[in-house]
Amino acid sequence: MEERSIQIVTRSAKQTEEIGRLLGGLAEPGDLYLLVGELGAGKTTLARGIARGLGIEGYLTSPTFTLVNEYEGRLPFYHIDLYRLEGLGEVMDLGFEEYLSGRGVTAIEWPEKAEGLLPESYLLISLDAPSVNRRRIDFRAEGARYEELMDQLARRLKS
Repeated sequence: MEERSIQIVTRSAKQTEEIGRLLGGLAEPGDLYLLVGELGAGKTTLARGIARGLGIEGYLTSPTFTLVNEYEGRLPFYHIDLYRLEGLGEVMDLGFEEYLSGRGVTAIEWPEKAEGLLPESYLLISLDAPSVNRRRIDFRAEGARYEELMDQLARRLKS
């Protein structure tokens, strides 16, 4: 299967959130988005946009200390931050597998902490902050569902 990827450069937090909103609007039950990037790269901003695309309003926060934030929208949205966890045991203690097998959409920050527990199919989203407001967002599809999602996202970005 050919690897499918897209790179987008945003010039503000608002643009980064808008990319997330487009993605959330295309989300289907069971979707898994892995958010990779250094602190301050825009992972939470993108996740906030995904939530908006799912019809979730109000204030959304980073789950750095709560580990998981759950929201109800068009689909349930689970925003998970594994940054503070040490080892697979702590990840499993979250009920991690339940979030992945649910009817909602799951976005995971610091997914490398769950290596070995992740399914083979997901959308990998790598964020980089080359300057204060600028973000480079690389999307890579792993699996047929996410290749289709990338095609849909590319069409939305062109329109």
